[in-house]
Amino acid sequence: MTPREVIRRVRRLEIRTRRLVDQSLAGSYHSIFRGRGMEFAGVREYIEGDDVRTIDWNVSARMGHPFVKKFTEERELTVVLMIDVSGSARFGTSPSTKMQMSAEIAALLAFSAIRNNDQVGLLMFSDQVEGFLRPRKGREHGLRVLREVLTAAPRGRGTDIAGALEYLRRVVTKRAVVFLISDFQDRDFERTLRVVVQKHDLVAIAIHDEREATLPDVGLVAVEDPETGARGVLDAGSRAVRRAYEEFGRHRREGLQTSARRAGVDLLELSTGEPYEMPMVRFFRERARRVARAGG
Repeated sequence: MTPREVIRRVRRLEIRTRRLVDQSLAGSYHSIFRGRGMEFAGVREYIEGDDVRTIDWNVSARMGHPFVKKFTEERELTVVLMIDVSGSARFGTSPSTKMQMSAEIAALLAFSAIRNNDQVGLLMFSDQVEGFLRPRKGREHGLRVLREVLTAAPRGRGTDIAGALEYLRRVVTKRAVVFLISDFQDRDFERTLRVVVQKHDLVAIAIHDEREATLPDVGLVAVEDPETGARGVLDAGSRAVRRAYEEFGRHRREGLQTSARRAGVDLLELSTGEPYEMPMVRFFRERARRVARAGG
């Protein structure tokens, strides 16, 4: 992709996703996310009925009567986009690959953050960290995030979700809303998910492709693992082979759903063969309602 093509694609993504943000997510963005945090805003004298847990004992001791801490809601969010750029992310049998869909979703989330004057950062990973942009505000930074995603040239082919999450823990110290966008073709990352959600508000967005769930009856098929390079031949004409293939895909998705549920992570599953806009809007609206009920 030439620099001019990158600029054109970034511009198209900006126009398309800004329209979706304005039409579907405007006005409710901050209600979507839980745990934005509270910022210390000083102290005041204790009033009967105040929560005793907010008493500032040091100030109270100095003044000789009780004072409580005041807090204001911390409105500014830090959003971090974690994007899987491994070999399997380049796969896609529908009009778009998983990586192309990831780029569009990243654009939607980045411009949602920018529209609300929030910071947005980027962490790209394969079986290693491929790139990191610290969270910053502003349209120009948002456009840079998209350029980095569109021009990613990963060194690794595999997927190490746990390693990427550990890196996130080290470099992002302020509580953030983290969107982990991947096909989740990895294992043994549930424990790290559990650790990260103690600090950050983590949302997992899983992108699947139809051919990862079903195998057409087309006879012998040459296949290659995009993450390891291993090659082989599948007899897609065999009903038993097709059934085993479907069973493997089903078990992998059910395993992801179980891991997300046990870790307390919200999971949105999307397919390259279907529009993603309305599923995302429905997902976030339901999330906003759930957060509102929990807060009320």
